Amino acid sequence: MGRVRRWCDDETLAKDISGRVYIVTGANSGVGLETTRQLVKQGGHVVMACRRPDAGEAAAQSFAGLKGTYEVMRCDLADLQSVRDFADAFLAKHGRLDGLMCNAGVVVMGNEARYTKDGFELTIAASYLGHFLLTELLLDLLKKSAPSRMGILSSVVHAGSPNNRYRVHLDDLHFRARTYSAYGAYGEAKVATVLYAMELADRLKGAGVTTASIHPGWARSNFGGRGLLMNVVRILLLPVQPFVTDSNELSAQTSLHVLLSDDAPNHSGAYFSQSSVLYRDKGCRDGGWPMESPNPHARDMGAARDLVEASRKLVGLT
Repeated sequence: MGRVRRWCDDETLAKDISGRVYIVTGANSGVGLETTRQLVKQGGHVVMACRRPDAGEAAAQSFAGLKGTYEVMRCDLADLQSVRDFADAFLAKHGRLDGLMCNAGVVVMGNEARYTKDGFELTIAASYLGHFLLTELLLDLLKKSAPSRMGILSSVVHAGSPNNRYRVHLDDLHFRARTYSAYGAYGEAKVATVLYAMELADRLKGAGVTTASIHPGWARSNFGGRGLLMNVVRILLLPVQPFVTDSNELSAQTSLHVLLSDDAPNHSGAYFSQSSVLYRDKGCRDGGWPMESPNPHARDMGAARDLVEASRKLVGLT
């Protein structure tokens, strides 16, 4: 029996979303680009929030002839001022926001932590804290535009293994005292995204804004960069690539399901996952829309509330 591959149904991908406005971060490549392409194809207006606007403009040339529209705006999720500038510019120009897809993220290679100008460890800054600030700054408009939706990318990595479940260490979030592990930092950042979607859904009950965390699958994107190590990994994977990894189009399906399907809002705050051979828990490998995270630390509402309270202080919202 072959791998399960989860695709949006034809009805979802045929919806006319003309007049709706979406933001997709990291929209210039990979999963973000394919998510954007489908939204534009269905008539939406997508604001491509990109760290490198020139790359966004170049990628968007492939949308020629599609029904919808797009614009590119600069947003560096690892820079709090850039996030604030983006939010201010967006709010000055747009009076509605139907969907926010927090897609961008980074993985730091090597054995030493890298830090942003705000003093944050880069992985959690770009994958979680920048998106946290962006979402909170746009929350009033999301509520005004209800029904609206927010999704944030997590990863299969957040699940860890039965013997090693990642959790967010609020006492040393930025690895100032702990021994740094790039993989551990990534796992913790992705636990944070699951917790945030869960807390936000609880906070927004009755507001008409639904949330989700997302594992898109093992995408054949440029995620991880084009350094020597990642290039070697890609070469080694070539013989089995079609069987274990996913096209960017397939990897965008879970994000599109969260943004467009009739069913996703019935599961606000849940974790949605494409199938993946990378789950250490074999029972999770078929994924689910939604599915329960096997990591109990990613289902702890008390931890989620503590994380949000700490995050507000870190990004200057309190």
